[in-house]
Amino acid sequence: MQKLSNEIKQWGLALGFQQIGITDTDLSQYEQRFLDWLAQGFHGEMQYLSRHGSKRSRPAELIPGTIRIISARMDYLPPDTAALDVLNTPEKGYVSRYALGRDYHRLMRKRLESLTEKIMQRIGSFGYRAFCDSAPVLEKSIAEKAGLGWIGKHTNVINSKAGSWFFLGEIYTDIPLVIDAPIDQSHCGSCSACITVCPTQAIIAPYTLDARRCISYLTIELRGSIPIELRPLIGNRIYGCDDCQLCCPWNKFAKFTNEKDFHPRHQLHTPDLLDLFQWSEEDFLRYTEGSAIRRIGHVCWLRNIAVALGNAPSHPSIIDALKKQLTHASDIVREHVEWALEQQLKD
Repeated sequence: MQKLSNEIKQWGLALGFQQIGITDTDLSQYEQRFLDWLAQGFHGEMQYLSRHGSKRSRPAELIPGTIRIISARMDYLPPDTAALDVLNTPEKGYVSRYALGRDYHRLMRKRLESLTEKIMQRIGSFGYRAFCDSAPVLEKSIAEKAGLGWIGKHTNVINSKAGSWFFLGEIYTDIPLVIDAPIDQSHCGSCSACITVCPTQAIIAPYTLDARRCISYLTIELRGSIPIELRPLIGNRIYGCDDCQLCCPWNKFAKFTNEKDFHPRHQLHTPDLLDLFQWSEEDFLRYTEGSAIRRIGHVCWLRNIAVALGNAPSHPSIIDALKKQLTHASDIVREHVEWALEQQLKD
């Protein structure tokens, strides 16, 4: 088992993962914390997080026979995306760096399946299921327990040699592999940069995120109206937010990805808000084909951009563009356009 465990890690590296860790299925140390977080309503409208009972924190209930979990991480940060320059240019739209290229779910699952094929070639048939945000899985807790890093104060996983710009995926299996030692403690120390920098103060305490205030939740998960009091704080972030990662000292060790699929498409790393606001639904579907962005739909896309335009310095071109959308078929779009116009006409 030790030899097989080592081989799995080497095969994983050859397939493009940056690290593979192995752990057992005992997530009891994380279960109550997760349940308490749900009980406080911090998940907002993400009802899928509470739908599956204890299956999320008890892997063998999700996939019977599971005794080990293979946890994999893959770097996604593309080079030269000028993140801070975009954030400091209010006429441009900021897209979270994980979503600039192709949707990672398919790539990650395909690589995980390739890893299981390698294992099968070595030992024959075995029980497994591969996941990447595709089932009720406590992926961050699993990654921490498998030794891939520790969960930071911003609730993302941090690796001391690679920062936090990486995706996670898992293979649940019935093979009694040798488990890795977990990271025994957080190495965030007294640093509170992520808590301080969060535009909406969504990190309400170290290691506790109120998703209802998080810009990633507001621009991606929320389907209705963005709370008025939070709109000015969103700035020009139109899909997700990376502020807590951009300020993290550990990310000085982050490596740029070699995966071309994660590199920016359609100039989304530095787009003009007005250009994006003119996309028809057909344009949106065309330019977001194969992208994680497509899941929010054209209405939420326009909603988010309207907020960003409302936060931009007043300009006749912005006012004209907003006025053209006052008759949009969606109540949500019209509401946010009207708000944005009010902000533009204040200046």
